[in-house]
Amino acid sequence: MRNKNLIITLTVIVTALCAYFLTLTFISRGVQQKAVNYATRSGRVDQNLRQHYLDSVWRAPVFGPLTYRDVREKELGLGLDLKGGMHVTLEISPVEIVRAMANNSKDPKFVQAMQKAQELQKTNPTTQFTALFAQSFREVAPGDKLARIFANTTNKSRGLTYNSTNEQVIAAIDKEEEEAIDRSFNILRTRVDKFGVNQPTIQRVKGTGRIQIELPGVDNPERVRKLLQGQAKLEFWEVWRTDEFAPYFNQLNEVLTAQEAAGKATGTAAATTDTAATATAAGDSTSLAAQLAKKKDAAKADSANPAQSSQLARLFTMPGGLGANLRDTARVNALLHSPEVRAVLPPNLTLLWDVKPTTIDGQEYLQLNAIRKTREGVAPMGGDVVSDARQDYDQGGRPEVSMQMNPAGARKWQRLTASNIGRQVAIVLDDYVYSAPVVQSEIAGGNSSISGNFSIEEAQDLANVLKAGKLPAPTRIVEEAVVGPSLGQEAINQGLYSTLAGLVIIMIFMAVYYGRAGLVADASLLFNMFLVMGVLAQFGTALTLPGIAGLLLVIAASVDANVLIFERIREELNHGLQLKDAINKGYSRAFSAIFDSNVTTLIIAIILGFFGTGPVQNFAITLGIGVFTSFLSAVYVSRLIIEFLTKDKENSKIQFSTALSRNLFQNLNFDIVGKRKLAYIGSTIFIVIGFVLMAVQGGPNLGVDFRGGRSYVVDFSKNVAADEVRTALLENFSGAGTEVKTYGANNRLRITTGYLADDESLVADQKVRTALDQGLQKFSAATPEVKSTSKVGATIADDIKKTSVLSLGLTLLGIFVYVLLRFEKWQYSMAAVIALFHDALLVIAAYPIARLFGLNYEMDQIFVAAVLTIIGFSMNDTVVIYDRIREYLRENKHLTFAQVANPALNSTFSRTMITFTTVFLVVAVLFFFGGETLRSFSFAMMIGMVFGTYSSLFIATPIILDTYGRKEARERGVDHTTTITDTDAPKLNTTHA
Repeated sequence: MRNKNLIITLTVIVTALCAYFLTLTFISRGVQQKAVNYATRSGRVDQNLRQHYLDSVWRAPVFGPLTYRDVREKELGLGLDLKGGMHVTLEISPVEIVRAMANNSKDPKFVQAMQKAQELQKTNPTTQFTALFAQSFREVAPGDKLARIFANTTNKSRGLTYNSTNEQVIAAIDKEEEEAIDRSFNILRTRVDKFGVNQPTIQRVKGTGRIQIELPGVDNPERVRKLLQGQAKLEFWEVWRTDEFAPYFNQLNEVLTAQEAAGKATGTAAATTDTAATATAAGDSTSLAAQLAKKKDAAKADSANPAQSSQLARLFTMPGGLGANLRDTARVNALLHSPEVRAVLPPNLTLLWDVKPTTIDGQEYLQLNAIRKTREGVAPMGGDVVSDARQDYDQGGRPEVSMQMNPAGARKWQRLTASNIGRQVAIVLDDYVYSAPVVQSEIAGGNSSISGNFSIEEAQDLANVLKAGKLPAPTRIVEEAVVGPSLGQEAINQGLYSTLAGLVIIMIFMAVYYGRAGLVADASLLFNMFLVMGVLAQFGTALTLPGIAGLLLVIAASVDANVLIFERIREELNHGLQLKDAINKGYSRAFSAIFDSNVTTLIIAIILGFFGTGPVQNFAITLGIGVFTSFLSAVYVSRLIIEFLTKDKENSKIQFSTALSRNLFQNLNFDIVGKRKLAYIGSTIFIVIGFVLMAVQGGPNLGVDFRGGRSYVVDFSKNVAADEVRTALLENFSGAGTEVKTYGANNRLRITTGYLADDESLVADQKVRTALDQGLQKFSAATPEVKSTSKVGATIADDIKKTSVLSLGLTLLGIFVYVLLRFEKWQYSMAAVIALFHDALLVIAAYPIARLFGLNYEMDQIFVAAVLTIIGFSMNDTVVIYDRIREYLRENKHLTFAQVANPALNSTFSRTMITFTTVFLVVAVLFFFGGETLRSFSFAMMIGMVFGTYSSLFIATPIILDTYGRKEARERGVDHTTTITDTDAPKLNTTHA
């Protein structure tokens, strides 16, 4: 084997990295279990106590120098479907951005164009709103200029004048919309931190104005909805000087000291008590106060920082300022909101945190800002007065922020700065202080510069914050999924059992079929699983149910590679080669087929990963990682093991067959291509029957992903009839399309409705939920409980359908190009694409036929992933056959395609059937044990395995025979229908010697 030392070195490095990250996962799980043990009271977990424990160790070393925070960031997480939580997709409203840029113009033509554009968007949801608005304005006011409406003082900084063209105006609106999305992203990222969940994720959806947020473990979805959809609140506040609020803190210190001396365990000391208890539970009997006292070497008087000279030093620990260690902020909040503290501090003093921590001596601290409230509680200035803000540079070349205000704001700003010279003015967004610059002088005209120790990125962030209050850009939830923790635990069990069962079945099969060589394949398979899990952890990817499905297919791919190699080795042994020579030649000859099949699978994984979202994307990531790890483990690691077992051993005991498999699939003589016309007719009949049934059934059974609507999983204490529940709900859902079916168990139903599907507001969500609850009241004796919810807006449903079709098209195109490059004849590419498209049609047609027999499965995003995976499986099979045909033609140049087609199909038949058997077994396990969430996926996969194998044999190669084969036969003057079978094998020059 070439580059053997390099491969060994690479394998060792990758193994060490995977072991390291999986160890971190194990350590993190251990800390979480300790938190659960600590918080368990009378058999129930107190989530507040659990969180207190985790807060106490957040910055504590748990693995060498690594803190729990470090470990947590690098662990292999669990997705919402395994852990429970909430997934939300938000969309920024471009309508409000256009209105705001037009200063809420009442111009009749503008108003009419806006109304028309909003109507057009309902039927063209994937078209950008600004394009629809521009089209509508041209129709409503032909020849009129948008600059007449948009050339105002607000847009002057954007370069818009009365001479600007319509195209320039639309470009400025598009740019502002993009900036609004960036601002919203930054604001939402800050808000997400308020939920206190572990490993929240927030990301922009490529090419759209949408933002995806995942919050594992969230148990208050209503709070999440309200907080995420609320508009940004930008305010400018005056700030207390230290010497002004110091007396109040000294008074507060006296109160706390007196309480402590009296031994009162009141709510004011709850934060300290809880933390001390947590520290004790963690194995440290020293109180938090004593710990902090040691760190500070006793609190010394310091008039410039009153908190440092008081009992408050136990929590207010920020050196040189009023603040606290990041891990103590929750306890400080509890203290500040206690009745005793509120009684001491004046009503016009409120304490707000900085938005970002400051690192001092390796520790992260958050500063508290003493905000001076007005009597009415209203900020002297709001963000609506800011007309523009941008990152700039001062005279010394240091980053600063330039801010412009409208005329009304300029007057307010002049008064505010005049009365606060030498004092701070805090810039507050959503109750977090982003900056508190000192006013140097009275500022007139509304143009200001904010300087400080900014990096360029920080200055840009502050500019975005200042602009956040300038334009109202409300967000709306267009997709949502809430999974209860109990449903998540059930999914964990189902996924774990199905994965283990599939793994065990394949390992037993390989050992029984290939003997000791099968055990080598099993070892490489386990190593592959280890690598996949380790790489997922390295990239911080959460494991989901679709990811588990991808994992099972990775197992199948790894086995397929070993089957290809072992079958080749068996062929070489049957032709009389010595064991070592047969091994070398087997690996060499199988390499091209394995390489090609892995590349086609990788193409599918890349397309799914790029266009898919949520569960589909996770499936694609797992599948893509598996392509590389399978190639490494099956092609290289297994060879290293086999070469080690046969090294310096003339009579090695390793074997590649057993008594059961030794003569199986030997000397096959099937005239496969001769049956191609029957296959063409049979496929056509099946597809026609399926699509006719689909039309009769009212169209395809699309999931919520594709049609929009809301879905609920409801548990009952006893079995209830789905039809009865549907009848009870129809009246409440105003006759809207509603589907109710059992979901994994007879006492669990999945209710899907199109009621108010076009309305994505919170009010509509509440209205649908109320209607659901009213309908379920008729079954109160069965105690219905909603375990999970999901919502997909009509707009995003159309986008999903569009990207699904695009994914299928790009997959077929990618495979066409790759096969053309590898096999150098367009007929090969055309036949492969036709066969793959044929597979997709067969699977789609199978759904209405299955529906006829009571198997009612939905077509959703997971179904699309299944179809593309089937295409990959079928293509792998086809590539193996193509590779053998190419080999025969190269080594037997006197023969035609027609003459080698059947021998190639027969010689690869054993590999085809073994791979089909192993993959089918895995998917069958997934179907029966993987849970209802993946039932449709596994059903499509089982059907697809059959059709994919069938098309590789009876469709792809025969189509080449009927196209390229005819042309070749005419050129050589040979009857293209003449084929040879394996009985003619001696005629083939196979070059085995």
